[in-house]
Formats: sequence, C-alpha cells, structure tokens
Amino acid sequence: MSGSSYGKLFKITTWGESHGKALGVVIDGCPAGLPLDTEDIQIFLDRRKPGKSKISTPRKEDDKVEILSGTFEGKTTGTPISLIVYNTSQRSSDYGEIASYYRPGHADYTFDAKYGFRDYRGSGRSSGRETIGRVAAGAVASKILNSLGIKLTAYTKSIGPININENSFDLEAISATPTCMPDYEASKKAEEYLAECMKNYDSAGGVIECKIEGCPAGLGEPVFDKLDADIAKAIMSIGAVKAVEIGDGTEVSSRKGSENNDAFIMNGNTVCKETNHAGGILGGISDGSTIVFRAHVKPTPSIFRKQHTVNNRGENIEIAIKGRHDPVIVPRAVVVVESMAAITLLDALLVNMGSKMENLQAIYNNKQHF
Repeated sequence: MSGSSYGKLFKITTWGESHGKALGVVIDGCPAGLPLDTEDIQIFLDRRKPGKSKISTPRKEDDKVEILSGTFEGKTTGTPISLIVYNTSQRSSDYGEIASYYRPGHADYTFDAKYGFRDYRGSGRSSGRETIGRVAAGAVASKILNSLGIKLTAYTKSIGPININENSFDLEAISATPTCMPDYEASKKAEEYLAECMKNYDSAGGVIECKIEGCPAGLGEPVFDKLDADIAKAIMSIGAVKAVEIGDGTEVSSRKGSENNDAFIMNGNTVCKETNHAGGILGGISDGSTIVFRAHVKPTPSIFRKQHTVNNRGENIEIAIKGRHDPVIVPRAVVVVESMAAITLLDALLVNMGSKMENLQAIYNNKQHF
C-alpha cells in the first residue's frame, strides 16, 4: 500500500491498524535542537482519545505515546523521530460478522475492489485510530510553530443543525465542552441533539473551523503547490472529511467582485487588509493575515439502525452494526484537523527558506554556527 506518507521536507509516515498491536508515525525532517518529551505529544493525543464523554465511543484507550528514536537528552537530534502508541482495548470479536458484508458509508467495498482483501477488524488502515500518528506528528509541528509565534486554534463550529454564536465565542470552552464548541449554550443544544440521535440509533456530522494566526506572508507556491491546495489535500486526507472551505468558501460564488475583494491598507510599515474574505491566502500564497478554513465532517457511518447492503456473495441483506462507535466524529477530529494544518504549514515554512537569496545568506553567512 502506497500513500501513507505526507510532506516534502517535514515528512510523516503513519503506520498501524485499529486492531493491530500498535500504531504510530515516523517523522523525517524535524530540525535538531527542539526540546521534546512525551508530555508535549501526550497533550495532543489526550484530546483525540476515546471514552472521554457520553458522545464518544466507550472504547477505553490510554493512548500513551513512547518516543523510540530521534531524541537525546531531551532534544531532537535531526534524525527520524519514531513514535508508537500500543492498542490495549481491541475487541475484534465485535467485527467478525462484517467480514462477509460491506458496511454502508465505510471503505469495506472499495478496499476489496482494490486489494481483493481487507482487514475487517475496526476498518484497519481506514479506521479513525490511524489519526493517532497524524496527531502525534502534529504535536511536534505545533511546538515548532509556537516557537515562531504561529498559533493554531481549531474548534467545532457546528454539529448537525446546531451552530455556534460568534458573539458568544469563548476560547476556554473549546477544551471545557464535550463537543469542543467555543460556545457553552450551543454545546448544550448540540449534546441534546446528539442524545436524540442516539435514541434513534443514528449519528450526526458537523463542521470544524481552524484559524492560524501569526503566519508570515509568502508561504506556498503559485501553481500546483498552492498553500490552500496543500491545506485542502491535508484535511481531505482525513477519512471523515467530505469538503473543505478556505476563507468565506462557497459564499464567494454568489458575490460580486466589489463585495468579495479584500482592500489593502498600510498599518505603519506593514501591508494589511481591511477584510479577510480570502482567508489569509491569495494566489496560493499566504498574505500575512489570519488563515481560516473549515472542514465538513460526515456523520459516523457505524449506526445501530438497520440498513440495506450486500455481502461478498452478491446477495442483498439487512444489517444492524454492532460494536463501540462515536455518535459524532467531529469533537475528536478537531485536534486531527489542527494537527494536519500544523504539519502542512511547517512544511511550507521549511520549503520557503530557499525561496530568496537573502534567506540563504541569513543562514549561511553567519559563520559562527559552523
């Protein structure tokens, strides 16, 4: 299987399956000298681990990370960083029945069509647990970005029909609510909505918004490797995401140019914009304003309600999926979206170092480092 690696200079390769012995990631291209320990990574993994509330799967996993390589005396060495998280709560018996049929909304059929074989225990590589490696790598990327004054904030913008009120935005509520909504009242309504979904053996989707502040102008390439294109690919590579919007997204298609253009102004010696409809990216290159994007997440496909499908003998059957599943994926996916954005942005920063002679001169003309 190809396609398990992402990035150019800051490159990650995730590995492992939901019901295998462990999962993890190898990070190649992390600069030497970054202070790094397991706690830096564990904070991120704790945000995505299951069993934390009544609106997440009851599967209990500590998701404790171990650093196998790439650090010495508390700092990165510049060599590949290998991170591992052991699975401790597999119940593969819950999935024995699905070996013979294709679950609606899952990758069962497409895996069989591609490989003629699939790991049916919890979806194998298509499982949400694959994102453990992404989040672990995202923790490392985020620490580097934070040291450069770049901050990423992702949160749940909506669940089903329940949207946050921008006037009630509370940063602390993101970590305090089970929905990861920055709005306590909206979170309460979303929890009630999810309770009704669960009562009816159903699930819900939602939207995750991410804001990146402190990003300098000039990141991204103007043709195929546009920054917004790279962000879109990174976020669309998350299994449950079905659409990505940059800035005002689909709203721009119904506007006039005079309504959508962001006017430039000077703020001292700095070029700024009066508005930010573009979401911080123009011509595929960051413009120095806040980068804003949204990920639209589908409802959890594993539901206890009866559904029609076919088995691998080509027979029409009716099923009701068993096992431990999230009634909504969105809250646990918030940190995954943030992590993939961090990995993409750090990679763009490293690539951008070679875009100007003055960048190279600033590094290599300083002889005291050699």
